[in-house]
Amino acid sequence: MFYQFFLKPILFVIPAERAHYIAMRLFSFVTSIPGLRTIIRYTFNSESKTTVEVAGMRFKNRVGLAAGFDKNGVFLNALSRLPFGHIEVGTITPRAQSGNPQPRLFRLPADDALINRMGFNNDGVQSLVNQLRKFKNRNDVIIGGNIGKNKDTALDRAADDYVYCFEMLFDYVDYFTVNVSSPNTPGLRSLQEREPLEFLLGTLDLANGMKDRRKPIFLKIAPDLSFEQIDEIIDICKSTNVDGIIASNTTIDRSNLNTSLAKVEEIGKGGLSGKPLSDRSTSIVSHIRNQMPPPFVIVGVGGISSAQDAQLKIDAGADLVQIYTGFIYAGPGLVGRIAAL
Repeated sequence: MFYQFFLKPILFVIPAERAHYIAMRLFSFVTSIPGLRTIIRYTFNSESKTTVEVAGMRFKNRVGLAAGFDKNGVFLNALSRLPFGHIEVGTITPRAQSGNPQPRLFRLPADDALINRMGFNNDGVQSLVNQLRKFKNRNDVIIGGNIGKNKDTALDRAADDYVYCFEMLFDYVDYFTVNVSSPNTPGLRSLQEREPLEFLLGTLDLANGMKDRRKPIFLKIAPDLSFEQIDEIIDICKSTNVDGIIASNTTIDRSNLNTSLAKVEEIGKGGLSGKPLSDRSTSIVSHIRNQMPPPFVIVGVGGISSAQDAQLKIDAGADLVQIYTGFIYAGPGLVGRIAAL
């Protein structure tokens, strides 16, 4: 109630990217005060009755925070006060990069949606490692590392960037997500094609196999792929020991929006997330599950703004769900409502 009727109206008059950092710094400050931290934990925590085992990891519930919200792991201690079963940091690249010029994050309130063209802005993998070393609640929440390539790394050298991030983060995260599906890094989605994807995932599988203990690797795919393309990716996942698929990333589709065409055209390029993505991402989850029974992992993400939306993903075959845009529109109470499923 406080978020919906007081804080959100204030934040939504501030440019979206700036509002994000203001809100998270405020939340970090509040959760650093012992008494307020306790109040927040009891206010928002609504735990599920049973834990969930996925890819050999035990999650306290099914709901996670999608990558992109806390790219650099700066807010992990604060976010872990909410009842997330897992938090995915990144997308991270070997070297720091500034991303695309601002403004690059836009709200579509009529659609409960966002458009972003962030461009993998992040502080680099070493900075994330430093933050993960300081993370205090390791035993309470699963941490995923979403990895990508630097913008200026040639596509034929992309695997080097992914392996570098994999090696740097291996001791600090519980699983990895390979991001080849962001629409905001030129050429990145071409890595979803058979030959480059087989090489990339095969290279990561080889690196994973050289460790004393293998860690799960998930692949995050675009919602704009055809089912035939998804089937091809599933075949590649089988041959390269990928543990699961995260379905899905943001879309470049702009159909059936309530926001005016003029406004959408004014915003321009970027990936769309939020409610308009809900049906498509759920259909992809269902399609993958029909092809790949458990223990192959499916993480459903896209358009989840209520517990009912999350349940639809679970009913379609998702083992876990992730939120991002719904978290911004519905507020922190959404986490507990999904956790209680």
